[in-house]
Parts: sequence; C-alpha cells; structure tokens
Amino acid sequence: MTGMDTRALINDVEGHLLLAAARAEGRAAAARVTAPLDWLTSGQREELQCRFEAEYLVLARDSWQRTAVRAGTLRDEYEETYRGLRRRLLAGCLLAWAVTAAVGVVVLCVT
Repeated sequence: MTGMDTRALINDVEGHLLLAAARAEGRAAAARVTAPLDWLTSGQREELQCRFEAEYLVLARDSWQRTAVRAGTLRDEYEETYRGLRRRLLAGCLLAWAVTAAVGVVVLCVT
C-alpha cells in the first residue's frame, strides 16, 4: 500500500467517524428538542426526530464545506507568503555574499 493509498484510507475512516459522530449528535439534539413535547404521538416524535437529524446533518455538511474552502484559501495565502519570504531571504543572502566578496576584493587590492 502506497503513501497515497494509506492517506486516502485514513481520510475515508476519518470521514466515516466524523459522519457517525454528527449523526449521534443530531439524534441526541433531536431527542432533547422533542422530549418536552409530550403531546406528540410516538410516530410524530420519531418523524420529527428523523427530520431534525437530517437537517442537523445538512447544516454540519455545509459547515464542513465552508471550513474546507476557508482552509484551502488560507493554505494558498500562507504558501504565497512563504514563497515571498523565501525569495526575500535568498535575495538577502545573495546580497550579503556579494557585499562580502566585494569587500574581500577591495581588501586584497589595497594590500
């Protein structure tokens, strides 16, 4: 199994675990919402809980997608900043080397 295959497998497992946790959170939230509604029949309660859980998962998915888009945007911004810093550092090193070489040449010519 290659590194890419391993990473894909880990991502899949993480995705399934995240979805399972969101489903459990949705069911728990649905139970909390419907608990005080004692006038509901058991069928109505189950239907309301199923709809609540489904809506909870839609909201969670939307939130995950917005987070992924933002993470991608931030990654691009940080990579561009890093490349700029790396260019400036290289330019500074080259300038320092050139100045050192020039000073060495002047010292050798004077003596």
